[in-house]
Amino acid sequence: MPYSEEKPELLKRVTAAAVKAVSEKREINVVFGSSGAGINEDVVHLPMPPGKVGPEGVTRLRGAADALALRLRYHDDALHQKRLPPGREARDVFEAVEQVRCEALGARRLLGVRDNLYALLDERCRARGYAGITERKEAMLPEVIGLIAREKLTGASVPASAGRMLEEWRGWLDARVGAQLSKLGKCAGNQKAFAETVTEILIALKLMDESDQPLDEDEEQTDDDTPEDADGENEPDSGEQELEASGAAKSEAGSGELGEETDMAPEAGDDQMLPGEGDEEPAGPSRWDQRWPQNAPDSPTYRAYTTTFDEIVEADSLCEPDELARLRHQLDQQLSHLQGVVAKLANRLQRRLLAKQQRSWDFDLDEGLLDSGRLARVVVDPMHPLSFKREKETDFRDTVVTLLIDNSGSMRGRPITVAAMSADILARTLERCGVKVEILGFTTRAWKGGSAREAWVAAGKPKNPGRLNDLRHIVYKAADTPWRRSRKSLGLMLREGLLKENIDGEALLWAHSRLLGRPEQRRILMVISDGAPVDDATLSANPGNYLERHLRDAIAWIEERSPVELTAIGIGHDVTRYYRRAVTIVDAEELGGTMMQNLAELFDEDPPVPRVRRSA
Repeated sequence: MPYSEEKPELLKRVTAAAVKAVSEKREINVVFGSSGAGINEDVVHLPMPPGKVGPEGVTRLRGAADALALRLRYHDDALHQKRLPPGREARDVFEAVEQVRCEALGARRLLGVRDNLYALLDERCRARGYAGITERKEAMLPEVIGLIAREKLTGASVPASAGRMLEEWRGWLDARVGAQLSKLGKCAGNQKAFAETVTEILIALKLMDESDQPLDEDEEQTDDDTPEDADGENEPDSGEQELEASGAAKSEAGSGELGEETDMAPEAGDDQMLPGEGDEEPAGPSRWDQRWPQNAPDSPTYRAYTTTFDEIVEADSLCEPDELARLRHQLDQQLSHLQGVVAKLANRLQRRLLAKQQRSWDFDLDEGLLDSGRLARVVVDPMHPLSFKREKETDFRDTVVTLLIDNSGSMRGRPITVAAMSADILARTLERCGVKVEILGFTTRAWKGGSAREAWVAAGKPKNPGRLNDLRHIVYKAADTPWRRSRKSLGLMLREGLLKENIDGEALLWAHSRLLGRPEQRRILMVISDGAPVDDATLSANPGNYLERHLRDAIAWIEERSPVELTAIGIGHDVTRYYRRAVTIVDAEELGGTMMQNLAELFDEDPPVPRVRRSA
């Protein structure tokens, strides 16, 4: 039975059942939420399917689910961590190729999984603009090696959208590591041997030294460390015909028709996929989709002592409706004083954006529509030929903007009020221009540590515990929610007791992961903050720059590796030392105008260099 748009719950049940069947881990939980795909311990997080989704959207969702399931099935994390090389570039390549290995093992055996993964890969290549890349850039090396490794392991060509980019690299890589890349397909079933071959590639590309390889005496794992199924994966070249035959049968369970009631569906458990349950997922980066360098050698390993008490909540769930209405009324009263200046700037931004979306004309053509504006020339000179014109579309990419607002205690008073007003006006302005806006906030659930710190104290205060406070990430307005339905939620920023401490790095990665799940071609993330990350409980038990170093690493990774365009506005705090594209203001009253100007510059083809603005 084909998938019905009226049965998203059926889609979630069947997808969850497929994850359990493909991963061979019946005990895992599968939850659907508003952020991207990822794995957190024994929980698989998948994006919430929209109310109406076509066959292509279903296939992409199943592709993300299958990729995570194959990671669970074929990946040995202990062996992986032992073999993980030093250096960010080397780690990125190592992570990318390992994920390809897991996916290739499943694609070679499950035909439905193969189709789902290919659809997901094609969508990502198009979303990241690979078709427009015509030169070699070092930042693209992990993606390129991953795509070429996929070709070697599966025998299938990469999507056409990435073909041009690969051709720029193929000759260069074949001359240096062609032999090692060809060996990958022969050892895909043995994770240890596969990791050794990838290490040879990294050494040949001078991304790591031979002295950085792990010593043999430190390795207690054997070839049996690699998860092995009943088909005998450690010998991928033998019994290939049997594997192909069994693949057709397994694909019925792993990637059958999504609307079909299968024997696996009841095992998913309706109680695991209730709408909104994904909102309780721990904050932070996705282990698989983002390939975040958790153990970067140039900074302490960042981690949370526990994510059990973290929460991602809708703004209206933190306040009673009556109080929320009162806070919104208070915000409206404040808006009356700022409405004039910011509204003029908003109108200017709106005209600027609408001008980019309007159509233009090509004139003085030999055919097309008759150009009546140039008929006077024919009247003056009857021998003058007629002039024609043709309408053309202006290239204006589909865009989504996320505003990530610091909800820390230092923003209390005028800064948070102006931030709420500016976000309100900006959301209305961009919505009129057809640009979707998401408004997010970040703070903690308690001062100086909450339940996480209590758990750490109860455990005897082990050294270097990591983050020791409970995150609270707030969704004031989702990208697909109209402004009129979210206007009351923005008043929550004015509530006493909401603003506490700020852990910027994890909030930035959370907002970034939400943007990566969006279908728009262009994604802009604007951070509004008034200071460096501060959490007394965390900093008292870790190095003094623990949170700041994590923030710097997160920013560097997004700016260098991600398709998301990142900009920041600092209120009374110089954020230009963190962000490549940033503005610092001293007076909160400048925030509205600065936001409008920053966005207007981002929509230009050539944005200006970062600057610092100082009040007179």
